[in-house]
Amino acid sequence: MTLSIRLARPGDEADILRMIKDLAAYEREPDAVQATLESIRTELFDKDAQVFAFLAELGGRQVGLALWFLTFSTWTGRPSLYLEDLFVDDAVRGRGVAKALFRRLAQEAKARNCARIDWAVLDWNIDAMAFYERLGGRRQVGWQPWRLHGEALDQMAAE
Repeated sequence: MTLSIRLARPGDEADILRMIKDLAAYEREPDAVQATLESIRTELFDKDAQVFAFLAELGGRQVGLALWFLTFSTWTGRPSLYLEDLFVDDAVRGRGVAKALFRRLAQEAKARNCARIDWAVLDWNIDAMAFYERLGGRRQVGWQPWRLHGEALDQMAAE
C-alpha cells in the first residue's frame, strides 16, 4: 500500500474529528473534545481559515493527521509553523506515517519561509519525545507553557 500525504479538504471533517477523538483518548482526556464537524469545517475550510491539516492516507483510508497554524517569531522576523497535534492510528504506527507527516510539515515550513517548527509534548509521552529526538527535534528549556482559558479568559475579555 502506498502512503500519501495531502492537505485536508472539505469532506474530510469526519476523519479529522475521528482522529481528534482518538488523540484525546490516547492523551487520557476522552471527554475533552468540544470540536464538531461544523467547527472543523469552519476553522479549516472557510475562506479566511487560519488552521490547516495534512492527512496521511494509506490504502484509501485516512490514518494520520498533522493539524497546524502559523505564528510569528519576533526574534527571527519570520513566521513559524506551530504543530498543534500529530496523530497516527494505532494500527499503522511504526510504518513511517508520522515521519512522512513531519517531512510534509517541514516542506510547508520551508515553502512559507518559516524559521522553525514548534510543538508541545506531554511530559509523560516518552515514545513521542524519542520520535521527535530521532527527527532532530530538541526540547526547549527555560520556557514554560502558559494558558488563559475558561472563566479567566472570559473575565479578561470583559474587563
